[in-house]
Amino acid sequence: MVRFDWDDEKAISNLEKHGVSFGEATEVFYDPYALEDYDTRHSTSESRFVIIGLSSHRLLYVIYAERTADIIRMISARKANKSEQRFYERTRTLNL
Repeated sequence: MVRFDWDDEKAISNLEKHGVSFGEATEVFYDPYALEDYDTRHSTSESRFVIIGLSSHRLLYVIYAERTADIIRMISARKANKSEQRFYERTRTLNL
């Protein structure tokens, strides 16, 4: 079973800046159509990944790191932009 972890101060900062709680952001990992990729731009000190998927409220863009095989550390979460939304919808349509 996967567990989620985050820095409490970063979680508050993310909520204030992006309007997305890390609790909501964990929901994208259960979206069967979520899109994941390695985040080459932000993987300098650790391997980071991006996932675009639906929470129960909206489409989110989440950056995370895998601490161990069963612990995901949340780095950042925001609402997906228009380009990311189109990519998700196009990919989802192809997979239906």
